[in-house]
Amino acid sequence: MLDFYLIPDDVIKSNFPGQKGLKLIGGLDDRTFEGLKNKKIIPDRFDYYSDFRWDTALIKQLHDNIRQRQLQSDTDVKQLLLLLDIAEKNQSGLTAYGD
Repeated sequence: MLDFYLIPDDVIKSNFPGQKGLKLIGGLDDRTFEGLKNKKIIPDRFDYYSDFRWDTALIKQLHDNIRQRQLQSDTDVKQLLLLLDIAEKNQSGLTAYGD
């Protein structure tokens, strides 16, 4: 499972998910993540097996791409939208860690 945590853009990335102040908001399994990459929702530069970070600008781009392509009803996209919506509501970026 790839776990996603809220992390403000101005906070230096942690090397571990339990850093003080990081809140776990959910995750994506490998099938869902690869499905999103195949649909060109998640850019190819992000790997399921590597930790990564999305700032608020990238989260907005992902959200806009989904809306423009009208993919909100796709099962995989719905799971991603839950994470993106929480990040946008909290005006926060996301960092992902595989477990």
